[in-house]
Amino acid sequence: MNWARLLIPAVLSLAGITANAWELRDDGGQTVRFDTAPQRIVSLLPSLTETVCALGQCAKLVGVDRYSNFPQSVRALPQVGGGLDPQIEAIVALKPDLVLVSHSAPGAQRMRGLGLKLLALEPRNFADATRVVRVLAQVLAVDTAPAVVQVMERDMRAAVQAVPASARGKSVYFEVNPGPYAASESSFIGETLAQLGLKNIVPAGLGAFPKINPEMVVRAQPDLILVGDNEVDDLSKRPGWSSLAAIRAQRICVFDKQDSDTLVRPGPRMATGAMRVAQCLQRLYPATP
Repeated sequence: MNWARLLIPAVLSLAGITANAWELRDDGGQTVRFDTAPQRIVSLLPSLTETVCALGQCAKLVGVDRYSNFPQSVRALPQVGGGLDPQIEAIVALKPDLVLVSHSAPGAQRMRGLGLKLLALEPRNFADATRVVRVLAQVLAVDTAPAVVQVMERDMRAAVQAVPASARGKSVYFEVNPGPYAASESSFIGETLAQLGLKNIVPAGLGAFPKINPEMVVRAQPDLILVGDNEVDDLSKRPGWSSLAAIRAQRICVFDKQDSDTLVRPGPRMATGAMRVAQCLQRLYPATP
């Protein structure tokens, strides 16, 4: 008789450990243990909300941050603040068995002190986004990650191939927020722009999303400007910007809220955002017959 086979589960049980328990180290450096797959999830980051749903597990979400708006079904869920200002009491009231957060989430220590299980995941580039897909699939005990990653990679290749040859090598300025705040070469948006063959005028050394001096853009004279539709009307009013060739020639890619979300979230829809940029480039730099 194999006594070890009989005794080990009993010993684990006495120690409060289940035989199928496992642990992982999250992006915040915390070790998180799972005895079973979580069934009630609160997500405080839109990219993580989208990843849970892309894996076919939307039904396990019981609450989201105020910015999570995709897919449509998550808009009906209770909103519990944002990643920077979580409503901790509201989160506790939802009785989640897992809270998904960024690695620098405020209130994390307090939430853990209240008995909540937190998992910090914060993708910073395309490869990282596919990693998070695989990690969450493991946590949720589903086998859908390979299909999700395959679609992401296929669609990103399609976006790269859709860029017209005449647009490759063009310099670009990508504004993420008024301020202005820009996406630099070191950001995941900068990575996408580089994959599409564009040259970012905001160097990596300034940080991922720096607040820049508007004069920097005037000096750089980008061939192309990418901006949200709520900011485009103010561009020419900035000192010196009316002289920008990109503005005079209207070489501006303007994205509505829905398309902007795909561009500024490092999640399953990153390739969709890349395709939106490629489609704008097709309009601005049409292929010659």
